[in-house]
Amino acid sequence: MHPSEVLFQGKRQPATIPVCDHYAGSEKLMRKSIALQQELGPVFDITLDCEDGASAGNEEAHARLIASLIASEDNAHGRIGVRVHDRTHPSFEQDVSIICEQAQRLAYLVLPKVESLADVVEAAEIVNRHAVMAGRTDLPLHVLIETHGALADVRAIAALPQVECLSFGIMDFISAHYGAIPGSAMRSPGQFTHPLVTRAKLEISAACHAHGKVPSHNVTTEIKDTAVVAGDAQRASSEFGFTRMWSIHPGQIKPILKSLAPRSSEINDATAILNEAKNAHWGPIQYNGKLHDRASYRYYWTILQRAKLSGLPLPEAAAGLL
Repeated sequence: MHPSEVLFQGKRQPATIPVCDHYAGSEKLMRKSIALQQELGPVFDITLDCEDGASAGNEEAHARLIASLIASEDNAHGRIGVRVHDRTHPSFEQDVSIICEQAQRLAYLVLPKVESLADVVEAAEIVNRHAVMAGRTDLPLHVLIETHGALADVRAIAALPQVECLSFGIMDFISAHYGAIPGSAMRSPGQFTHPLVTRAKLEISAACHAHGKVPSHNVTTEIKDTAVVAGDAQRASSEFGFTRMWSIHPGQIKPILKSLAPRSSEINDATAILNEAKNAHWGPIQYNGKLHDRASYRYYWTILQRAKLSGLPLPEAAAGLL
């Protein structure tokens, strides 16, 4: 049996997607991002943006441009998603209708500014109606958690089978407090120390991990100093359990990839432990004087999955495990 079958018997296998989600809204930046993905490979996702990318009155043309990019040969890896307008916006269903014409080549659809579980369910019904017409019945949804209502329902939203990822929208979340949270909490170090912000991050991350979904950390507004980006990604991962992070500038992509990817020592340990476990028919083993069983095997198997998605070189002995 494949390790994924052995290790996740009776459990939902966690979603595994690239660790970086790069947003692009203008035509120039969208094309530049797609060219970079062609160069680096599918080690990061691209989210083309209907919400903030389209100028007022130009929503339909912008959605059609995005649909044409999804359909083009430049979408070589199938790892491009789209953020549509929010459910209450007049262009929401128009966006969904146009974008879902290319549902077969779409990686996911992002739903912003939801207010509740009911909002997500209603939006999903509309998305599915249009996606099914294009022959897609399993289009993943990514949901932005950036309102009080969405945070209150975050565990129920994460439990929806179609939801693959929850992203934290820090700007809108803080703005929704009308000055009760200082603007300094939108960036480091405040974003990792203010109690209301850290509470939101922890609840999003915990909800995702409880249901095998991917928690995606908010943007870093610093676009010149890559050390700030790398530091934010590292803290988001090590302190809050986020396994994915937004990028809003091409220069942020590589620091995020490096910070969220497993270290080579972890990859080597994972390969050795899992091969010994396989030889022991997935019973308990000792490795370097420490006991391991299926609980730790699941951890190390996800390390190898993350390494593969990040495009890292893997030991030859890892091939049979993946």
